[in-house]
Order: sequence, then structure tokens, then C-alpha cells
Amino acid sequence: MSDRATLREADNGHAADQAYRLIREQILSGQRSAGEWLREGELAESVGVSRTPVREALRRLTAEGLVRHERNRGVQVQAWSIHDLDEIFSLRSVLEPWGCRLAATTGTIDLAALEALAHRMDEVAPGGRPTDVDELTELNNQFHRMILEASDNSRLAGVVSSVIQMPLVWRTFSRYSPDALRRSLAHHHELVVALAAADPDWAESVMCSHVRAAWHSIRHSSPEA
Repeated sequence: MSDRATLREADNGHAADQAYRLIREQILSGQRSAGEWLREGELAESVGVSRTPVREALRRLTAEGLVRHERNRGVQVQAWSIHDLDEIFSLRSVLEPWGCRLAATTGTIDLAALEALAHRMDEVAPGGRPTDVDELTELNNQFHRMILEASDNSRLAGVVSSVIQMPLVWRTFSRYSPDALRRSLAHHHELVVALAAADPDWAESVMCSHVRAAWHSIRHSSPEA
């Protein structure tokens, strides 16, 4: 490959990253609404790049679940109906409390690391107001994944991750009221205490309350509610 071709490829990669970040931010902030069709030409003009980087950005966003590709129609911002959300949170209400119950009895969870994650989430959302929703989402995912992995059920974490898409977790945090988010963060600390006590009934109950509270927060803020 020539030096000129290498530079051109690097430029395209940088432009794709730029397009990805900007379009993603527009979707997550609500500037691009659920169900909106995304046109490559309009996106290229708004972002200030050519269509090729936009096409690559849309492929990445499709893989993340933020948009979906429909054959012969184009790319659309992903939307969840109340029915979709109810199905997802109904599954979570069964799987995660059960996983938490199992984790309370295995004795394999790193409680210090789990507690550190809970405290870091407090720092990222002082007073229930997130300063970085992306970081809060990732920390939350790590927290829940640690519990599921400690359940000693090798398939459970994979099943739950296939049900819960990152954009939906992001949306949940972005829709929380400060009071609701403070309550959610408090649940994390109570989960640490319940797991430290090796009390499966307590751990299961707190996780069930945690998941149901998240469902009511996002359902209340949904335009279909």
C-alpha cells in the first residue's frame, strides 16, 4: 500500500470515528428521536464528512443496537415499545434476582471490588445527577456482571446480556429523576451488604426491587406510557 493510500485510509478512519461519536451523541441525547430514518447524505452534511465514513459509523451503531438496518428502506433509530420494555424487564425481574440469590451462596464474589464500583457510581452521579452517563452505564454493567458471574452459572451472564442492550441501560439512567437515581444507587450498596451477609433471601429481594424500580422509572418517562 502506498503512503498516499495509507494516509487516505487513516483520514477515512478518523472521519468515521468523528461521525460515529457525533451521530451517537445525537441519538442518545434525543436529538435524533426513536423511529427516525437516518439518511446518509443529510448525516454527511451535518457532520461535515463524506458518505463513506457515515456508512461505517452507521455499521458501528447498528452493532451497538442504537440503530437498525431495514433492507431496501435504510437505517432507523432503534425504538422500544412499551410491550418490548415490559418483556425485557419481566425477564430481568426473574433472571437477575435469581442470579443474585445464587451469588450470595457461592462465596466467590469480590466484595471489595463490588463496593468500589458502587462508590464510583456515587461519584459519577452526585446528588442523583449524572455527570457522565456513558461512564455510569459502564460501571453499572460491570457491577451487575460481577454479580451474575459469581452465581456459578456459566450461562446466566450471557443470557442476561443478550436481553439487556446497552442503549436501553443508557436510556434508563438518562430518564431517572434525581430521587429515583439516588434510590437506585442506594440499592447497589444494600446489595453489597446483603451479599456480604451471604443472605440469599435478602440479596434476591433487593435485586428484584432494583429491577422493578428501573422499569417504573423508564415506563413513566416513555411517551407511550
